[in-house]
Amino acid sequence: MLLVRLLAAIGEAAIGFLRLVGRMALFAATALGRALAPPWYPARLAEQMAVIGWFSLPVVGLTAIFTGAALAQQIFVGGSRFNAESTVPAITVIGIVRELGPVLAGLMVAGRVSSSMAAEIATMKVTEQLDALVTLRTDPFRYLFAPRLVGATLMLPFLVAVANIIGVFGGYAIATTRLGFNASAYLVTTARYLEWEDVRSSLLKAAVFGFIVALAGCFHGYHASGGAAGVGRATTHAVVTAFILILLSNLIITVLVFGA
Repeated sequence: MLLVRLLAAIGEAAIGFLRLVGRMALFAATALGRALAPPWYPARLAEQMAVIGWFSLPVVGLTAIFTGAALAQQIFVGGSRFNAESTVPAITVIGIVRELGPVLAGLMVAGRVSSSMAAEIATMKVTEQLDALVTLRTDPFRYLFAPRLVGATLMLPFLVAVANIIGVFGGYAIATTRLGFNASAYLVTTARYLEWEDVRSSLLKAAVFGFIVALAGCFHGYHASGGAAGVGRATTHAVVTAFILILLSNLIITVLVFGA
């Protein structure tokens, strides 16, 4: 009986997750469909691009440089066991550009932006401000959600490109100051092993992650209920959903792009 209850709980959780994904897909389709038809709100889009992109640069940059430096140090220590210390530049740039840059940038932006979006929209929902927008003949999907979805999708590739550069620089800095690498030789090796396919997959992941970040925040904020406690739940669920979907989509994209 215990096994049956365990399997039932697992099945219920899986069905709940699939139901959530389906509802989010319908929400996203509605928002994007409304975004294609006027009226458009370019000022709202520009505001969201600044909030998501420019104001996220400090946390993304700090995360990238610390991660790049730590990655280079760990690769050097691990490579020294096999007399493969020279692989530090190549593995660092591949690891940063393919995986760590987009994933860490996506997670950091999700923690900052998804929570903010969910809290703002949930507050508007529980205080009936969304209903007021509808009363004033303003579509919340066009005015609130579409600018956030488009802005995040456009700005995450920019943030990830910056994170990749800063992360590689972090590895370069520690390798040339502590690990005894020649500066010019390190840069030459980095450029030799970095391929366009790595950059393209990184930017593709970034665009997908950006869409997920905004979608999670808008979706959970829009479906919030229950006053202040509902706002708190929406914020938590938005961040957790964004994290899970970012990691899942990262795996899917990695398998599709590099699976062969």
